[in-house]
Amino acid sequence: MAKIFVYDAYTNRMLTYNLTENDVMPYAYGTSLRVKEFRGSSNSSVLWTTTAAMEAWNLTRRSYGKGIYVGYAFKRIWEGGHGTRSQHYAGVAFDVGQNTTAAARRQIWNAASKTGAWGYVEPLSMTPTWVHFDRRYGVPACRGTTAGYPTLRRGCTNTYVLILQDALNALGYVCGSLDGKFGARTENALKAYQKRVGLTNDGVCGCNTWKKLSAAVVGIGRTKTVLD
Repeated sequence: MAKIFVYDAYTNRMLTYNLTENDVMPYAYGTSLRVKEFRGSSNSSVLWTTTAAMEAWNLTRRSYGKGIYVGYAFKRIWEGGHGTRSQHYAGVAFDVGQNTTAAARRQIWNAASKTGAWGYVEPLSMTPTWVHFDRRYGVPACRGTTAGYPTLRRGCTNTYVLILQDALNALGYVCGSLDGKFGARTENALKAYQKRVGLTNDGVCGCNTWKKLSAAVVGIGRTKTVLD
């Protein structure tokens, strides 16, 4: 059984589902994406994504017209496996087509690009044995890039807050919850972390905080203070 958080930007709400591995992901088209496929190599009992990412998946799946093998989708930041500010940790990125031909991957890439629904479809020259697309959202906290995570502060609700809470919890700065809602306990945990590493402890997770925090936590593995 997995607990699935789905952030709905239209209502600014975090929706929650309890599903088995063989259940279809919330908002996914037909049976095109089951929980175990979205999970990929993650061992987490808690997963998250957004309605926008699921809608982009649906459009791509319909455009391609047949099943798409998913090698990697969701990962928790302390599990690692991707870059320090990967969209996989936000649950909005897919690496697909690893078990098929170059011609089929070209067709998947064309289908994903054609939808116009993804924020980024990586050039095939950068992904020779898979296709990557993601539905990132928000303005990156670090200027001069379209990647990275947005600035977060008290009152925010989204899957980037889930990354922040997950990272802080893993490092021992316990937020008291893992719910994607930036409240007082998340703010206090963030301030404590900022003070400890020599950052301005204003309780706002901006560019410098994201850089330090993600570098410290990616791939460290499950710790005693991780929450599910």
